[in-house]
Amino acid sequence: MKLIIQPLFRRVTQPATLLAIAIGALCLTLQLLGLDQTLRFDRSAIDSGDVWLLLSGNFVHLGSSHLLMNMAGLAMIVALVWARFSTIEWVLIIVFSSLVVGVGLYLRDPNVLWYVGFSGTLHGLIIAGSLADLRYYPKSAAILLVLVVGKLVWEQVAGALPGSESVAGGSVVVNAHLYGAIGGAVMGSLLLVVRKLGGRAALI
Repeated sequence: MKLIIQPLFRRVTQPATLLAIAIGALCLTLQLLGLDQTLRFDRSAIDSGDVWLLLSGNFVHLGSSHLLMNMAGLAMIVALVWARFSTIEWVLIIVFSSLVVGVGLYLRDPNVLWYVGFSGTLHGLIIAGSLADLRYYPKSAAILLVLVVGKLVWEQVAGALPGSESVAGGSVVVNAHLYGAIGGAVMGSLLLVVRKLGGRAALI
């Protein structure tokens, strides 16, 4: 039992893993405090100067089922590719992907008046992590990338995946997934280039 618990404890207490736990705790706390209306992407409020909503809208949710679905997605990403970037690198990917979601919706989807959810950012995380994982597990990472890109293509052509709206408890803004994936691809690729050139940040 000790041989099982100690490695698990070390993994859970790694800074990058603690970051993922903190994100989950933040989303849960915001939901429990009922701040989803206050912090959601709101076009009229952004027009009035509340530009932070471009970022904060990614961390609030429609309800408990929507929150749990996204946190399950985050847990999957942690299990699959979280070891590929440092804490600081993941922070950069999270913030950049989230901002690309918010700015993308604001500039390119005028019909979206409000938006909540971490799913767009999740697509950025899985794309970035899979790109980094290509070096270590090229076949499985490539398969994962193909699956995610295939899902994005499906959503652009046919709309949200069957059943996703009923689970989330509302309409799925599929373009948020596309923008998040683009953000993750850009920042993930940039970090990998910096790492290759010898400027990799220390793992903290």
